[in-house]
Amino acid sequence: MHKLVRIAATGSLAVAAALTLTAAPAMAAGTSDYHKGYTCAGGTIGSGHYDSITVTGMCSVAMDAVIKINGKLVVKAGAMLDAQSAPSTIWVDGDVMAGRGSFLGLGCQPDFPHNTGHPCAAAPAGHSMITVKGDVSAWGANTVLLNGITVKGDVNLMGGGGNIPWSIKNNTIKGDLTVRGLVTDWLGVLFNKVGKNVTLSNITITDTDPGAHGAYVVRNVIGHNLSCFGVTPGVSGGFVPGEVNTVGHKALGQCSTLV
Repeated sequence: MHKLVRIAATGSLAVAAALTLTAAPAMAAGTSDYHKGYTCAGGTIGSGHYDSITVTGMCSVAMDAVIKINGKLVVKAGAMLDAQSAPSTIWVDGDVMAGRGSFLGLGCQPDFPHNTGHPCAAAPAGHSMITVKGDVSAWGANTVLLNGITVKGDVNLMGGGGNIPWSIKNNTIKGDLTVRGLVTDWLGVLFNKVGKNVTLSNITITDTDPGAHGAYVVRNVIGHNLSCFGVTPGVSGGFVPGEVNTVGHKALGQCSTLV
């Protein structure tokens, strides 16, 4: 199956399977509207106003949840946050941070041309509205899926990876997007609006499909520079002629021809 088709379902299926393994009871976090620092050790995070949320187990976001976080959203090492299987509205005033071996999935939306959407598994016609006022950062995460979210700071994804494809699609990122030191089955940086720089470096794509072409960097609008160095086996601008990236300043390294 073509990777751009497969990616829309892979993350949701993997999360659904993983969530069935946890014996922790569902946590009805939305039983009252206001919560101080809240820790989800497993189950479902419901609507509410939180000072902060820390995820230590396998947690998902309730269908159509409306969540406001005054501070940080933290996914601890080895934990899982699935906010990409059901539509929700989430506002984070601080940063989103994911630790080593974690799963961070934010955002889902109906499919788009060329299968670049990420339908909500629980409601394929639904659409998340997720805004992070600070940065999104992951260090050694197993999987990161960012689909149709708004980040007013930077996105920094450093190291990690696994056998689930990583997707960074249809997002609005006001600052920089940096992906470095990743080893994963597939990486797609598609249809994003990035205010400053996009940098991909020291990335290894492990997919052995003869039709695979490394990391996909397709139809992004980038305010400053697009730089790609040390991406193995390479980078691809997609399969449709004319689908190029729009870059405000320079395209450098392996991405120099993708504009």
